[in-house]
Amino acid sequence: MERVLITGAAGFLGSHLCDRFLEEGYKVVGMDNLITGDMKNISHLFQDEYFEFYHHDVSKFVHVPGHLDYILHFASPASPIDYLKIPIQTLKVSSLGTHNLLGLAKAKNARILIASTSEVYGDPLVHPQTESYYGNVNTIGPRGVYDEAKRFQEAITMAYHRFHGLETRIVRIFNTYGPRMRLNDGRVIPAFIGQALRGEDLTVFGDGSQTRSFCYVDDQVDGIFRLLHSDYAEPVNIGNPHEISILDFAKEIIKLTGTHQKIVFKPLPKDDPMQRQPDISLAQEKLGWSPKVDRTEGMKSTYTYFKSLSKEELHASEHKDFSKHNQK
Repeated sequence: MERVLITGAAGFLGSHLCDRFLEEGYKVVGMDNLITGDMKNISHLFQDEYFEFYHHDVSKFVHVPGHLDYILHFASPASPIDYLKIPIQTLKVSSLGTHNLLGLAKAKNARILIASTSEVYGDPLVHPQTESYYGNVNTIGPRGVYDEAKRFQEAITMAYHRFHGLETRIVRIFNTYGPRMRLNDGRVIPAFIGQALRGEDLTVFGDGSQTRSFCYVDDQVDGIFRLLHSDYAEPVNIGNPHEISILDFAKEIIKLTGTHQKIVFKPLPKDDPMQRQPDISLAQEKLGWSPKVDRTEGMKSTYTYFKSLSKEELHASEHKDFSKHNQK
């Protein structure tokens, strides 16, 4: 059986990737330091004899006994609330962590897939965003700790590919949603649904004209799986090109939840991108991939998940406690 290491395994996307690889007949090694991940996302996997878990920070030396065929590096805070609260660890996991995992891949002769992000495009001046666009990023702004960490991650990955001949893949992930997202993590969908379920007004930043394109998690995982097994080494956008304004999306949430909250407006955060829409021509050509789940279907599934949460989870603070994690 082929064996895969998935970092960030207890996170939203990481846990779904663990599910997919186990379903496909792989042995899965999950790794997470649980700063933003949650063991409940993978608790159902511990009964599977082909799943094992390491509680470890990949920013420190990474050792996994035995052979590895593949490594998927998905360890990183991925929401503004998280990476603005732990900026140094955000930088380290995509720099030191990526370096450690590239070294592990080289030692194990394993193919490695790196999770990058549409945030490498910054506040784009090109629309929709193609992989050939270099981006418009404020390197020293508050979001720079995430954006630049991911850009460095891509650079060092390609350096290992060119210099060492390492088998590497890079996925640029656009806004993804679905069950197991952390409620109130600052991202649009859990923020809106959480507010609706608590009977609060929905908060829209700016005038709501900024756009996003939302991809359901099953589609995202399928795109990642296909990319890993392709022969294409350069970055590939994986996302849903169906674009919607944040204001229109807030109205969709109110209709979906059957609530009657008002929409309130607050100032737009610094460097918040005004447009986000992937050009997926490359994924269609190289991977034969396109998203299949439309937003209506995906949002029903996501809303059902959030409705199933306990009152304690629903009313938990939107700020995860990072006080016990030392930033050096």
